Amino acid sequence: MTLLDFPGLVACTVFFGGCDMRCPFCHNWELVDINAPAVMDDEELLKFLSKRQGLLDGVVFTGGEPLLRKDIGVLMKKIKDMGFKLKLDTNGNHPDELISVVEEGLVDYVAMDIKNSPERYAETIGVPGFDISNVKRSIEFLLKGNVPYEFRTTVVKSYHDEDSFRGIAKLIEGASEYYIQGFVDRDTVPTRGLEAHSPEVMKNFLNIVKPYVNRAELRGIE
Repeated sequence: MTLLDFPGLVACTVFFGGCDMRCPFCHNWELVDINAPAVMDDEELLKFLSKRQGLLDGVVFTGGEPLLRKDIGVLMKKIKDMGFKLKLDTNGNHPDELISVVEEGLVDYVAMDIKNSPERYAETIGVPGFDISNVKRSIEFLLKGNVPYEFRTTVVKSYHDEDSFRGIAKLIEGASEYYIQGFVDRDTVPTRGLEAHSPEVMKNFLNIVKPYVNRAELRGIE
């Protein structure tokens, strides 16, 4: 159960295995493998949710990358038919799937990660030669306002500087909401020794982005 992951709602979080990015600072590295062992199947999840109707308002799909699952819309519809609102966390690399589930009315809120400026995207996600065009398509779609959304960036000292946020600001110009959150080290992170920026530096990054978006805030930083 979470009070934080779905704005304004009491929700539960469902983690999907598999991701097409290899971020060195990933908190859910054990889920990157598409063959990660499942804790429960669809029917067990639906049974779990049926016992919590009236207690939970929403369900958060996160990962990994949920949109790698080709029949994700089928499961989303079953959950929506039970009366739950649904939030999708995505890396933005699957615009066709994102557009499909939004236009079918299966998603109530989207949170999309913006990993870095275009110039440093490949480095930041650990995929040499990465083509950012799909990410840009997802951004352009969300900017149209077809569904409530937020963009967010996890900031790591080794990968983000002022130029990063100048590039990000132009990438998401006109966005309704953007959140900057600091990296927190964990045992599950694949690259050891990574660090967060100081709160003062984070506030400077925030000030760089603010003129470009409607609302920008630091998340988890005093």
